[in-house]
Amino acid sequence: LLLRVYLQPRAGKDEITGWHGEALKIRITAAPVEGKANAHLCRFLARQFAVPVSRIELLKGQTGRHKRLRIYAPRKLPAMIPAAPRC
Repeated sequence: LLLRVYLQPRAGKDEITGWHGEALKIRITAAPVEGKANAHLCRFLARQFAVPVSRIELLKGQTGRHKRLRIYAPRKLPAMIPAAPRC
């Protein structure tokens, strides 16, 4: 699963808030200092998609708010993300 994310750090709580253009807007409590926000985002997404953190790869956006991530074999999809049609 390839996922585009618009990240808002230093939020009051961790949550998926909806769509920001073509990206999924995610708010996290971590500060954007020394990669802490990226690590926190990966842990949050691991819980949301029911996968180990090792199955989440940050492809683009290490220093910006716009990120692209790959999630290998997600076990579940959050309600905010529509499931792909099955063939």
